[in-house]
Amino acid sequence: MEMEIVFTKLQGNGNDFILIDEHAREVIPDDMKGTFAALYCDRRFGIGADGVLFLQTSEKADIRMRLFQPDESEAEMCGNGIRCLAKYAHDVGYVKESCSVETGAGIIPVTMGYADDEFAATITMPTPAFERSAIPATGIGEYREKIQGFTVYAANIGVPHAVVFVDDIDAVDIATVAPTIRHHPSFLEGANVNFVEEAGEETLRIRTFERGVEDETLSCGTGATAAAAVARHLGKIGDAVRVETRGGPLTIRFGETVTMEGPANTVFMGRIAF
Repeated sequence: MEMEIVFTKLQGNGNDFILIDEHAREVIPDDMKGTFAALYCDRRFGIGADGVLFLQTSEKADIRMRLFQPDESEAEMCGNGIRCLAKYAHDVGYVKESCSVETGAGIIPVTMGYADDEFAATITMPTPAFERSAIPATGIGEYREKIQGFTVYAANIGVPHAVVFVDDIDAVDIATVAPTIRHHPSFLEGANVNFVEEAGEETLRIRTFERGVEDETLSCGTGATAAAAVARHLGKIGDAVRVETRGGPLTIRFGETVTMEGPANTVFMGRIAF
């Protein structure tokens, strides 16, 4: 008997995801979620994506998000992924203009809506942590290391991020340089790697090599937030910054909380027959 799995493909600034709706029932058993992600994130033999989002019910929040990556690992959270999950949940009526999302990094508040048929969401991000113990990384105090000739800073925004300031992000050979930083022994759980260029007043340009994807992605919401947080911590920017990713801009604001604002789009829906 042929069976089908219904999925929705979404993207936030080019950071793309396969979403499986498990709000009513489990669709993919937990012990198969990583394998499913590895298979269907493949851009030649699968659907193609940076990760698989599983939307579930939650006892702590309005909805729950789990994210499995192409290397079969589960990520604690994802800023662009939450926007995509929130858009889907809003469109099908699970939530309204504001909601809370349970993630591995805690409960994440979201406000969202449409303006001129364009969807955007503002995510209250986890508070940036700069201490090595919180990243987590070896040593004491805030993270600063010299790796392959680059000065590397780090922050945890629900997930660990290395931040490297360079004069020109387009001149960096990310495929060669980033893996060494991503796997540096000082990072106890590895790290996403962000190369950041100051591009005028209150503007940063960024390229991100994502842990779990093990490649550069067009955008990373937690990476943009980490880059802005480190830049602000070092006195390079103020309380609001436009972060230009390769897939489009994100707005990061610092106040009583840290917020990230950006779009999300539904690409298509489909069915996997097996």
